[in-house]
Amino acid sequence: MAEQRTITLAVTGAGGTRMARYVLAALERDDRVAHVDLLVSPNGRKLIAHEFGSAADGDVAQVLLGRTSGKVTAWDADRWDGPHTSGSYPSWGMIVVPCSLGTVSRIAQGQSSSLIERAADVCLKERRPLVLCVRETPFNLIHLRNMTQATEAGAVVYPMIPTYYNLPGTVGEMFEEFTARLLGFTGLDQTDYYTWQEGGSPAAAERATTRTATGAGA
Repeated sequence: MAEQRTITLAVTGAGGTRMARYVLAALERDDRVAHVDLLVSPNGRKLIAHEFGSAADGDVAQVLLGRTSGKVTAWDADRWDGPHTSGSYPSWGMIVVPCSLGTVSRIAQGQSSSLIERAADVCLKERRPLVLCVRETPFNLIHLRNMTQATEAGAVVYPMIPTYYNLPGTVGEMFEEFTARLLGFTGLDQTDYYTWQEGGSPAAAERATTRTATGAGA
């Protein structure tokens, strides 16, 4: 087996923290991942509480996973004693999902005002992967320039845009597909179920057949 990864997963104050649940769960069950450092901003914590109906001061890792896991360590982003502040910490890189445009702005400008932004800055200076799953629409010119600057510095902007060619029928299916595509992009291939082939993807073929059989509309 290849060397296992330690990955940083950050959750910021942008809507869609349920996507973080899917990504964290996939990382937690992946044998190629040794450990996940979960960094949550204060606004990210508030949104998790709002979207999951949990207490704002609860265990965010347990809320997202539905259980505790020795593979996941949660960190509040307003702390500065995390190992993520040092380039000597052996981390593969960082995924921010969902990523607010304010976070992108501070990363692009090198303003490390929280543990999340400092961890992102470390990824850039150490030439480690940094994937920013932005959740906003439409983008204004300031957003676009900040995303361009972050990209020029070495980050990858990976918007939380679902696929449609796989004919998803539920929000959960969209979340699953986005997670598979995102982790596949990082080198952690999950499944070929959503991979487009000649004639379409297995997911699209199966769902089209199901809709025809049930008479469900598009």
